Amino acid sequence: MKALLASGGRGTRLRPITHTQNKHLIPIANKPILHYALEAIAASGIREVGIVHNADSQEVPNNIGDGSRWGIVITYIPQEAPGGLAQVVRLGEDFVGSDDFVFYLGDNMVVGGIARFIDQFKARKCDCLLTLAQVKDPERFGVPEMREGRIVRVEEKPKHPKSGYAVAGIYVYNKSIFEAVRNLKPSERGELEISDAHQYLIDHGKKVDFCEITGWWKDTGKPEDLLEANRLVLEHLEARLDGSVDASSTISGTVVLGSGSRVVNSTILGPVILGNNCVVQDSTIGPFTSIGDNTEIRSSEIEFSIVLERCRIHGVKKRLKGSIIGYDVEINETESQPGVHCFIIGDQSRVEVG
Repeated sequence: MKALLASGGRGTRLRPITHTQNKHLIPIANKPILHYALEAIAASGIREVGIVHNADSQEVPNNIGDGSRWGIVITYIPQEAPGGLAQVVRLGEDFVGSDDFVFYLGDNMVVGGIARFIDQFKARKCDCLLTLAQVKDPERFGVPEMREGRIVRVEEKPKHPKSGYAVAGIYVYNKSIFEAVRNLKPSERGELEISDAHQYLIDHGKKVDFCEITGWWKDTGKPEDLLEANRLVLEHLEARLDGSVDASSTISGTVVLGSGSRVVNSTILGPVILGNNCVVQDSTIGPFTSIGDNTEIRSSEIEFSIVLERCRIHGVKKRLKGSIIGYDVEINETESQPGVHCFIIGDQSRVEVG
């Protein structure tokens, strides 16, 4: 069994963060999303992993390396231009060969790992095993139509979904999937749809089975999904205080405080993770907040947010909530014109003021 991991695309729904950052490397609880996928793959016993990445960037290979930290061997497969998930599978054929494999979308997160999906694939002698999750908005995903406990059709982003399930971003295949993707034509979106490949397998008598994800699963394609995934991961933190907390500060709940970080005259209400060499002074950090390395928060309040590395948040009178703050961002109280908002904002940013 091998694994094929998708890490390409442009992450347009997560701009402006993804203007300068591959979406699969955005940190959740201070760890890149792609690392969670690699941990799950390694824990399942798979040792050979192919990663499909944007051909015009070495960001993913530079971050991930050769895989030795997870005990796996990685082969990098460049993708010249996004063309749909079935195109990603096509690109992986030479790497996979005739082996069975897990196809894992690198911006997906699932609790409990993937070994159970592989075990079910083998036990039921499937050609294709799809993972399904109940969602509120199935029209965003590939949606299965079920009949007598079997999948009879899979439709990509339907206007009128036939079920409340989404096909989640973890699939297990044998080599028959390559025949399917070779025989596809681009959809109206101009892409080779993975749902069409699944329908090809069904139409040609292949055994397409499914396994429902009963825990939580997140496709982190939108800002609100990132925040929710961050919340879910933080709920399972183990407390660790490697930095310093002065006598005038209060720490409650589960808190991770990185090495060299200082909490001064502040309140931290977990679950919260603060990276290394951070300073929190005269501030309140509320639940479900991740703060990256080398960040300063002074005289401010923030909760249910993701703050990336090297940020400065000083003197913000109103609480920041539900925010994603990129690298090297400064948010300061204006001194020259009290009561005035002053912004320097890049393309496709999102700001709400009240």
